Amino acid sequence: MNIRIDSLLAGAERAVGAVVIIDVFRAFTTAAVALAKGATKIIIVRDVEEALALRAAGVGDLCMGEVGGRAPPGFDLGNSPFEASRADLKGRTIIQRTSAGTQGIVAARHATRLYAGSLLTATATARAILKDAPAEVTLVAMGLEAVRRSDEDELCAIHLRNLLQGRRGSLSGTRDVIMAGPQIPDFHDPAKPHLHPGDLDIALDIDRHDFAVRIFSEDERLVARKVAA
Repeated sequence: MNIRIDSLLAGAERAVGAVVIIDVFRAFTTAAVALAKGATKIIIVRDVEEALALRAAGVGDLCMGEVGGRAPPGFDLGNSPFEASRADLKGRTIIQRTSAGTQGIVAARHATRLYAGSLLTATATARAILKDAPAEVTLVAMGLEAVRRSDEDELCAIHLRNLLQGRRGSLSGTRDVIMAGPQIPDFHDPAKPHLHPGDLDIALDIDRHDFAVRIFSEDERLVARKVAA
């Protein structure tokens, strides 16, 4: 198995084989929480307008995501795992648009299997990949706005690589390095209420969920569902 770590939107466009698009802060942490809360599926889209149009057409129940970190006008939920953890999502179809994670999913056209990755589902994602024994694996750290690298996504990619290569990795080490990073104070800044301290607590709860978030093509749409590892 050849494992490659790449980054940002260009990395998603280059990715081949079994591909994991990683967005820890916060898109795919939020997606994992939503699925754990009982959401049936998450439709992944590139644009705000597409998300709103799908909801208006009755294709989905709720729009979730962000532009510039904040929920766009008309969206039901922001890009917050803390918010999702307190919402009634059972049986709902969610439409998700974000600036990094969902852009990477849409861009990963060469993937033979596609996953939405976060620390919450790291071990389960590694197990799901290993079960299929692919020759090529690409781990893509999406970073900030898909244009600047970020500690949490790069470290999640390294942690996944370690798991795929049969090493346990260091949960405490991964958390500690992320907690020393430049984004952490934002989650405690009163001027940034869209970044809840609870988002940070959830995002760093490694292996909180024992399922992978796999992306399927359904009716020409990209759909995230939880799959047993």
